[in-house]
Amino acid sequence: MLMGLGIMLITFVAMEGVAWAMHKYVLHGFLWFLHKSHHTHHKHAFEWNDLFFAYYGTLAMLFFVFGSEPIDYRFWIGAGITLYGVAYFLIHDVFIHRRIRLFGNTSNVYLKALNMAHKVHHKHTGRDGSESYGMLWVAPKYFRSAYSILQKRQQGEQTWRSTPSKS
Repeated sequence: MLMGLGIMLITFVAMEGVAWAMHKYVLHGFLWFLHKSHHTHHKHAFEWNDLFFAYYGTLAMLFFVFGSEPIDYRFWIGAGITLYGVAYFLIHDVFIHRRIRLFGNTSNVYLKALNMAHKVHHKHTGRDGSESYGMLWVAPKYFRSAYSILQKRQQGEQTWRSTPSKS
């Protein structure tokens, strides 16, 4: 069981590398015609880009099916892919793109940096010129910017609170 959880965790971490490479070289490469729906504004709930979610879901399901009688390493790989998919949905679709409105502004430096990096990625609506292709790993420059913004926000709130009201 402990070995299985280790395999699941290693798979989860490895999926960030897989997602980065797929995003940079495949989605911004030969499958751009599907991914570009994610970089353009539209009024419908689903995008062609959502097909990639189905791809990873199918891949995870196959690992579950072929690794479940008896449970072996493939089952845990499927669990790691699934866990990454849940994180992707919650962080990317819900928190960053607000496809479901659950979260407001954050004062968490990591989440702020993650959001900033993603916004920079989407600054370019074309296939070329983007940066920050991963989902969970954030370059240090975004942490510095997020920390600075949050510090200024906090100082502004402190100034606002300490200003005496005129009655």
